[in-house]
Amino acid sequence: MATNIGMMDSAYFVGRNEILSWINDRLHLNLSRIEEAASGAVQCQMLDMTFPGVVPMHKVNFEAKNEYEMIQNYKVMQEVFTKLKITKPLEVNRLVKGRPLDNLEFLQWLKRFCDSINGGIMNENYNPVERRSRGGREKSVKGSSKISKSLQTNNMHHPPVTTSNKPAGPKQAKSHAIGGGSNSSAEVQALSKEVSDLKVSVDLLEKERDFYFSKLRDIEILCQTPELDDLPIVVAVKKILYATDADESVLEEAQECLNQSLGLDVDEEEGKEEEEEEEEAAAETQT
Repeated sequence: MATNIGMMDSAYFVGRNEILSWINDRLHLNLSRIEEAASGAVQCQMLDMTFPGVVPMHKVNFEAKNEYEMIQNYKVMQEVFTKLKITKPLEVNRLVKGRPLDNLEFLQWLKRFCDSINGGIMNENYNPVERRSRGGREKSVKGSSKISKSLQTNNMHHPPVTTSNKPAGPKQAKSHAIGGGSNSSAEVQALSKEVSDLKVSVDLLEKERDFYFSKLRDIEILCQTPELDDLPIVVAVKKILYATDADESVLEEAQECLNQSLGLDVDEEEGKEEEEEEEEAAAETQT
């Protein structure tokens, strides 16, 4: 399990829009800002979906607004981390402040962690709305969840049996159709995961491209300073900056331009290199 993820891991390059879509799709929510997840309730339910039965959802407060209420949610989360032997430190004092970057980094880690469990495949029997229901409906929710859990256990060992007057033939055809549907669902999930991985790769490449472009742009702005515009080194740098892809000799031209502006002749440079080589050879002979 990906409990320890370095800061340069691709997990931390997932954008906030993708994180919000991941949360809203899985938990049937409508979050529009990362800060709305600062209470820790969303994270608890993500763990509840990934590890059924581990999170005491009746202790999770989705209406938490004050810091002391949020801290209680993080206490629940810490207990879950302890049960699952997750070593990720919870920086509660920072997360409850609702600062976007702190909460985004934690949710990026959480997404990577949840995706590492069973390939990130969702529990189709999980009802997120029912699981976070509170108040007067809590007892009925507990009862229905127990029934749902027992049904899931039985379905793992025995196929569902229903009373019907239909002949056996259509039943068999229906079971084959269901089997085909599950295979199709698995293929869709695999393709969705592949698309998500490709999106991450594209985002990484775009970030890297933007990083180097900003560096080149800074150099260009510096070279456009009027006081520096005519300096030999600036002229040489501009030759490299504005060269086309097909111009392979631009570096040599820039060096030649710089040498000429400094009063250095190419032959003199070659002579100096030969003298240095001779001196090195003489030193080796003496030793």
